[in-house]
Amino acid sequence: MEQAQAQTDVALHPAELRRVFGAFPTGVTAIAALVDGSPVGLAASSFTSVSLDPPLVSVCVAHSSTTWPLLSGSARLGVSVLSAEQELACRQLAARDGDRFASLQWRATDDGAVLVEQASAWLDCSVEQLIRAGDHDIVLLRVHELDADPSVPPLVFHASGFRRLEAA
Repeated sequence: MEQAQAQTDVALHPAELRRVFGAFPTGVTAIAALVDGSPVGLAASSFTSVSLDPPLVSVCVAHSSTTWPLLSGSARLGVSVLSAEQELACRQLAARDGDRFASLQWRATDDGAVLVEQASAWLDCSVEQLIRAGDHDIVLLRVHELDADPSVPPLVFHASGFRRLEAA
């Protein structure tokens, strides 16, 4: 067993990890809230459903994020599943500088969650638990409200690029 463990602990190059991890297509979300009255947010493709009872989802956030520390103390976080038409919005939300919400249509809930308009789906969440995992934190979120528009196709991230779903 020890020898098998030693074989799996070889250092893997980050570029190779990104290439292989990128073979799995994901949706793209905006995680956002009001902070001191202004919208603050980030783009995340590491979003997934976790549990129906209780209703939980998760997102992974890099320890190097300068935005997550601003969001982490928010009472509520909005999760918007970006639509196929929102590639530019995603790039803007992922930018390292500038006003990430300039020209974006959004709304805030009474509890301060920020939701991007014209998204495929939205969830109003609160942080349930934070789990340290390597160079990221897994943020477990409890869902309080949600909705989706099945007529709005999602934005898909695959192989380091944006894609659109096509009916089979």
